[in-house]
Amino acid sequence: MMAGSAKEATMELPGPAKPQTTIFTVMSALAQRHGAVNLGQGFPDESGPAHVVEAAVAAMREGRNQYPPMPGVLELRQAIAAHQRDWYGLEPGVEDGVVVTAGASEAIAAAMLAFVRPGDEVVAMEPFYDSYKASVELAGGAIVPWPLEAPEFRPDLDRLAALVNDRTRLLLVNSPHNPTGTVLDRAELEGIARIAVERDLLVVTDEVYEHLVFGGRSHEPIAALPGMWDRTVTIGSAGKTFSVTGWKIGWATGPAALVDRVKGVKQYLSFASGTPFQYGIAAALGSGRDYYEAYLASYAERRDLLAQGLAGLGFTVYEPEGTYFITASAAPLGYGDGMAFCLELPERCGVVAIPNQVFYADPAAPRPEVRFTFCKPRAVLEEGLERLRKGL
Repeated sequence: MMAGSAKEATMELPGPAKPQTTIFTVMSALAQRHGAVNLGQGFPDESGPAHVVEAAVAAMREGRNQYPPMPGVLELRQAIAAHQRDWYGLEPGVEDGVVVTAGASEAIAAAMLAFVRPGDEVVAMEPFYDSYKASVELAGGAIVPWPLEAPEFRPDLDRLAALVNDRTRLLLVNSPHNPTGTVLDRAELEGIARIAVERDLLVVTDEVYEHLVFGGRSHEPIAALPGMWDRTVTIGSAGKTFSVTGWKIGWATGPAALVDRVKGVKQYLSFASGTPFQYGIAAALGSGRDYYEAYLASYAERRDLLAQGLAGLGFTVYEPEGTYFITASAAPLGYGDGMAFCLELPERCGVVAIPNQVFYADPAAPRPEVRFTFCKPRAVLEEGLERLRKGL
């Protein structure tokens, strides 16, 4: 077949996924078209802390603009290891237990490609971040949903045990959980750990919202539980904690044997990225506890503002224990289909939200829940609520 022929241009290519227009792309376009307040997509409107930005700028001016070492610059790996030790008592090795990635998304993809073989199954808490399914399928595996059901959105451990079979390779755990805001408690983590140990499963845990846990609760990494360190890869990210989502600096930590496998894949994905940003995040992770406390307090205030405002408009609000998202049901407003509701909102109200159904294995099945974010300034949240009040 000649290169560039019509047949070549239209042929079906192998692979688990094709480029597609996602709901996030659609909602961004609608937001722009209608001048809508974007309360759907999870990126802050504010820039990161000044000392973090200045550390990245200083790195650029000092000429640190070439490829970093593939596992990440030493200063950042040291900062990540210190963070895990100081917050959770974990001890990843700076040289062999930490790898810096192009955001948590690359860490997830690299982990799935490292550990999942064709025909393997990965059990994941559903609803789930959309890259989970894509990453598992890229590795030739199949994702098995472990549903968190409304209104509690708590994990059913008996159901998890029933889902695990001889094809199960690993458990993909997300806490604090996007989009529901559930934070797994100690008993739930111990139940997951027990199943992982009994069935000899690997665990990959997405903890990017670790510093956004409300109401006096605390985040506990499953890797800290007995029997879990040697079988767990822990994924983190700076984007959410320091409001620099565009920098795309994430990481994976854990025992050397597992992190080495992740590095072996990561070198053929991005190899390395964001050298000056890595220095910025090294400075960020050195921020004192006062920063984290103020950060949490600010988001707790915004959470309460949005949750109370949505409830006052008639939504059923599921108050999040963590993350910067609120799941709310539009059913009391007469909508059983969150997708239809969200597609109407930009024109009707000048507001954008995301339908939760896109976070399910079957995104075509209508669900009334929608996701709003409160990672916006108070004035933006108030404007969004006022537009919803007038439009609804």
